[in-house]
Amino acid sequence: MSREYRILCDSTADMPWSYYEERDVKLACMSYTVDGEEYIGAALSPKEFYDKLRAGSTATTAQINMDVFTKSFEEEIAAGRDVLYLCFSSGLSGTCNSAQIAAEDVMERHPEAKVIVVDSLAASAGEGLLLDYLVENKKKGMTLEENAAWAVEHRLNLAHWFTVDDLNHLYRGGRVSKTAAVFGTLLGIKPVLHVDDEGHLVPMEKVRGRQASLEGLVRHMREDGLDLASQKIFISHGDCRADAEKVAEMVRNEFGVREVLITDIGPVVGAHSGPGTVALFYMGKKR
Repeated sequence: MSREYRILCDSTADMPWSYYEERDVKLACMSYTVDGEEYIGAALSPKEFYDKLRAGSTATTAQINMDVFTKSFEEEIAAGRDVLYLCFSSGLSGTCNSAQIAAEDVMERHPEAKVIVVDSLAASAGEGLLLDYLVENKKKGMTLEENAAWAVEHRLNLAHWFTVDDLNHLYRGGRVSKTAAVFGTLLGIKPVLHVDDEGHLVPMEKVRGRQASLEGLVRHMREDGLDLASQKIFISHGDCRADAEKVAEMVRNEFGVREVLITDIGPVVGAHSGPGTVALFYMGKKR
C-alpha cells in the first residue's frame, strides 16, 4: 500500500497564498533583494514591489539552498509522508538541482521514504497550472509515482506565452541586447516570448504596440491549443490587471473556456520580467 504523500512547490508558481493553504501545498520561497534589503515570501505585496521598480529600484533573486530543502523534506518524512516536489524550471534557476541533491541525501538516510523532484520546466502561473493538475490528480487517487509520471509526460504540453511592457528588464536579465532595448522602447516594439522545451525564456517575435502584443498571446493559443473549451486557463501579470483582463476577455469570447484564473506575477519572477508583463498559460499540442 502506498504511503501518504504531500505536494510541495516553489513560490515562483505565483498562485494566491490562499490557494496553497486551501490545498495543503507546502511552499519553498526564494528570496529576493531590493536595493540591498532582502525579502522572502509575502514580505512585499506585488503592488509594493512593482512600485519600487517603477521608482528606479533594482531587484535580484537567489535560489533556494539545499539545507532548506533537506529540512522541508525531513519534516514531511517525520510526519509519515512521502514528497512530490514540483520545482521551478531548471532552465531559469539552479534551485531544482539543489532540491534533487537534497532529496537523494534524505532518502539515503531514510530508506523507507520517497522524495520525487519533478522539474516543471515552467515559470510563474505555468508552474501554477501544472501544480493545479497535480493537486487534482492527487484528489482523484493518483499515487505519488503516477502523479510524478503524469507531470513529466505532460509538462511539455503546457504552453507559456509572455509579453513585457519594458524591454529594459529583459536587457538586465540578458534576454535582449542593450541596442534592442533602447530602439525597441523608442519604436514601441513589444516582444512576444515563450518558455521552450528546456525551460528557458526565449524571445519569439516582435510586434508594434501593446494591443498587438496581447493579441499575439491569444493568436498562439488559437494556433496550438488543445480542446480549449474544457480547460482551465491561467493568466499572470506584473501589476497590470486591466491588460490581463483584456486577454481573459479575448480568451473567453473566442474559445469559451470553462474557467480563467488571473494571478499576480510575484517578486521573484517579476524581478526579471518587470512591471507590465502579461503571461498566458494553457495546455497545447506543444510548448
